[in-house]
Amino acid sequence: MPSIFTKIINHEIPGQIIAENEYAVALLDIRPLVKGHTLVVPRKEVDYLFDLDDDTYVQLHLFAKKVASAVRQATPCKRIATAVIGLEVPHAHIHLIPINTMNDANFSNPKLQPSDEALAETAAAIRAKMP
Repeated sequence: MPSIFTKIINHEIPGQIIAENEYAVALLDIRPLVKGHTLVVPRKEVDYLFDLDDDTYVQLHLFAKKVASAVRQATPCKRIATAVIGLEVPHAHIHLIPINTMNDANFSNPKLQPSDEALAETAAAIRAKMP
């Protein structure tokens, strides 16, 4: 059964896609820790990041670097934290989290519940900063 990320990548269900290439797709987390929290997902549906083939793994991280730059420009923050946890969805993904303090990347914090309009605005702001 396809993961929720595969369904978004295939445009079977809606998602705020920021950018995509042949290896990966960047989309907003719909329950973000902070505004701008973005997920970078390989097109290949592999559960565990370290099970990706080397080429996909490298391309995923290079793409994440470009997306992180755009997120940082579009979102007031000091840094972009990265996290790979992979327990919620059985499809490898990298979290890009704008942070001003260490606590901004604390996954025990309550998640935000932005409206669809707020997510669309955030996605557009990040898209505008993509190279």
